[in-house]
Amino acid sequence: MIERVSVTALAFSLTASGVYVLNDLLDRDQDRNHPRKRERPIAAQHIAPRSALLLMTLLWFIGLGLGWIVGARVVLILGMYIAINLAYSVAIRNIVILDVFAIASGFMLRILAGTVGVGIPPSQWLLLCGLMIALFLGFSKRRAELYASTGDGDAHRPVLNSYHPVLLDKMIVVTATCVVVTYGLYTMSPVTMQTHGTEALIYTLPFVMYGIFRYMHSLHKQTSGTDPSREIFRDPHVLLSILGWLLVTLWLIS
Repeated sequence: MIERVSVTALAFSLTASGVYVLNDLLDRDQDRNHPRKRERPIAAQHIAPRSALLLMTLLWFIGLGLGWIVGARVVLILGMYIAINLAYSVAIRNIVILDVFAIASGFMLRILAGTVGVGIPPSQWLLLCGLMIALFLGFSKRRAELYASTGDGDAHRPVLNSYHPVLLDKMIVVTATCVVVTYGLYTMSPVTMQTHGTEALIYTLPFVMYGIFRYMHSLHKQTSGTDPSREIFRDPHVLLSILGWLLVTLWLIS
């Protein structure tokens, strides 16, 4: 099982790396106007577009090949991941709200690939919780990008012109609430209790709630446009909540 999980993780990592190369290739002109992204190799013209295309193709070819070793379902998931990201890069990225759902679908496919690699069916509540977390982080990232755009969203990410902080705040609250509710329901699911042999996983919920609330606090406190996903691990409260959740979970299921 360890070999299947390792090969699946490597296959998805290589496939995702190819997608990142594609995004950097398509965004190279816009990235040159960004204070941080202009240092990326393609935007900085350290790597030629033709070489980037070759690297992208090679990464996808190896990733799909490794996926085939695990099974056809992994190849299907990897193919869906590539297709969604191609659609995102061509059109979806400019469609408000749908752009975040497309990003979230990539995280969902990662979860599904992991369950296939392990060889266990995914919990429906866990999938729903994963979707809510992905949407929560996606809308949080868009809110941070509004700070970074400083009024010139057209110059870097046109879809930001269709977002408003108040709208994003509402979506962040809704998805954060759904994360708490779905995770709580997951811990109380009869299947979860039977699988892990305990009814006490509900006691890990306070750690999840505290971590999310601290994340939202960090998001609203920053004003410089910094990506919260980069800054979140600088908050010792979030780190302690993650550590506390991990230790309590391992103690309960051991």
